[in-house]
Amino acid sequence: MERQISTPKPKKSFMDRLKGREGQKWLVIITFMFAPLLLLFVFTYLPFAKMVQFSFYNMKYIGPMKFVGLKNYIDVFQRDDCFKSLIVSVYYMGGAVVQLALALFFASLMVFKVKGSSFFKGAMFFPYLICGIAVGFIFKFFYARGFVLDSILQIFGMNQENIPMWLQDKSINNISLAATSVWRYTGQNMILFLGAMMSVDADLYEAASLDGANKWHQFRYIILPSIKSIVVLNLILSISGSLSAFEPPYVITNGTMGTGTYFVIMNRIAHENQKVGLACAMAIVLLAIIVVCTVAQKLFFKYVFDDGTSDESKAAVRKRKKAEKAAKKVGQI
Repeated sequence: MERQISTPKPKKSFMDRLKGREGQKWLVIITFMFAPLLLLFVFTYLPFAKMVQFSFYNMKYIGPMKFVGLKNYIDVFQRDDCFKSLIVSVYYMGGAVVQLALALFFASLMVFKVKGSSFFKGAMFFPYLICGIAVGFIFKFFYARGFVLDSILQIFGMNQENIPMWLQDKSINNISLAATSVWRYTGQNMILFLGAMMSVDADLYEAASLDGANKWHQFRYIILPSIKSIVVLNLILSISGSLSAFEPPYVITNGTMGTGTYFVIMNRIAHENQKVGLACAMAIVLLAIIVVCTVAQKLFFKYVFDDGTSDESKAAVRKRKKAEKAAKKVGQI
């Protein structure tokens, strides 16, 4: 019986594979990925690499470049107008916490179907649609001496002599500026919270009402555990964003009278003083601080809330396990 000898299949060339179904699929994927990746490289990664390079030089926008090593980074921590300006960001961090608390409160009201909720949601979200520069000019006149806020307070019986200088008094001007961010971003966070709350099963509210739970109990034991991950995410983003506050102090006070945030000082050093290398070093330091703060917040919330989505914190788990051990010991006795 003769044995049939199988002939090996000829290998397909690159062009043959490219014309096939699998090759056409990869060709489409690579073609559609090329344009966004090219734009991302040209406008993000390449400028970032050049910024890192410039941070090691003493240079202006036009002129010679002198390599200075880590001198710019050392100056960031030694100059009073650089690193110490991060203290001003504490006011914006406090404003971020107030802003999230108000957003959570208003979103909780909206989820319980308050009359006129549609109008209220639109009115709350409208400030976020306004350009940040325009918001700065609005509050520049709002806080000006003898203008809107002073006039309102005088209507309620306050003397103008007792009204503080909202933008000149160093004890209150940063609080006034942080309030502008609270006014602008509260509506945005309210919509985010409200969207998360709307995903909660409505039957849970009805069952809780039948069991005698009031609105506070429903918020504490149903709403808050269900949107815990959104609350944690918004808090991380808000506090990290507070470190890069720019528009309110730049437009309203131009960073004068102790209101200059890190970004305002960096802009002044880069554009007015023409110290591009120092400004690039400041940007790198700020990036490192934001990364550290974000990781620290994530670890903190992971410790407090486990993975950010569970119903029990680690403290509650430890307390429950301790109670179970105590109950076992009592049972053994």
